Amino acid sequence: MLPRLLMALACLALPRLALACGGPIAEASPLRLAAFAPAGEDTPDPALRITFLGHASFLIETPQHVTAVTDYSGVYVPSFPPDIATMNHAHATHYTDHPDPRIPYVLRGWRDDGGPAHIDLTLRDMHVTNLPTNTRNYATGGTEMFGNSIFVFASAGLCVAHLSHLHHELTAEDVAALGPIDIVMAPVDNYVTLDYAELAQVLDELHAPIVIPMHMFGSNDGERFAATVKDRYRLVVNATPTVTLSRRDIPEHPEILVLPPAQ
Repeated sequence: MLPRLLMALACLALPRLALACGGPIAEASPLRLAAFAPAGEDTPDPALRITFLGHASFLIETPQHVTAVTDYSGVYVPSFPPDIATMNHAHATHYTDHPDPRIPYVLRGWRDDGGPAHIDLTLRDMHVTNLPTNTRNYATGGTEMFGNSIFVFASAGLCVAHLSHLHHELTAEDVAALGPIDIVMAPVDNYVTLDYAELAQVLDELHAPIVIPMHMFGSNDGERFAATVKDRYRLVVNATPTVTLSRRDIPEHPEILVLPPAQ
C-alpha cells in the first residue's frame, strides 16, 4: 500500500495542462464527410474507426484518413506506417527506440531528462495532447516521475483518452485538465497498472460513456472487469477487432466495449 500512497502523493506535483478536449476539432460539425460511407448510401456523421491491434496498441483512423497507433512498440502494428505513433515508458511493450522511420510523428509520453512531456499536435482533423502521469520504477520500487502520459485524441466530434500504463488514481485537477471524454481505453490487468477498484474509481471520475479494455493478460479479462462494474456499465462484446463510432453511436447508458485483439 505504501508505494501506491507515495504514487498518489507524487501525482499532486504534476503540471496542469490546458488540454481539455474541445474546440473546433473536437466539437461536432455540421459538415458531413464521406470517409466511411458505403457507396449508394447516405453520408453518415463523421466517425472514427478504431482497431484493437493487441496489448495496449490501437489503430485510430479519422475521416480525413489520419492514422495513429497508441503505445507503439513495433510489435502490434498495422500493415502500413501510421501518421502518428504514441509511446509510454513503463516498459518495452509500450515503446521502442527503433520505430518505423516512415512514421512522420513519433510522440513519446516521457522525457529523458525526467521532465514532463508536452504534446500538442494537430494533423488535419486530428488533435493530439497528453497529460503526464507517474509510474512505479520496477527496478528501485520507487516512482518514475512523468514516465507515462494519458494521450487524448480529438477528431470527428469525439474525444478518446488512452490511459496506457496508469499507476495511480487521478486528481480533480487531472480530470478537469482532460475535459469531457467520450471513449477511454483502459488497462484491465488488475495488478500491473491499477486494481479493479482503483480503475473503477478513475472511470467513474472520467464519466466516459464507452470504455474499451486493453492491457489484458487473459482472453476474458475484459469481461472479468465488466462483471465487477455491471451495476454501472453494460457489457458489449464486438465480434471483430474494429469498430466505427460517431457521435450518434455514443450510448445513453455507459458500456464496456470489448474488442478481440487483431494479433
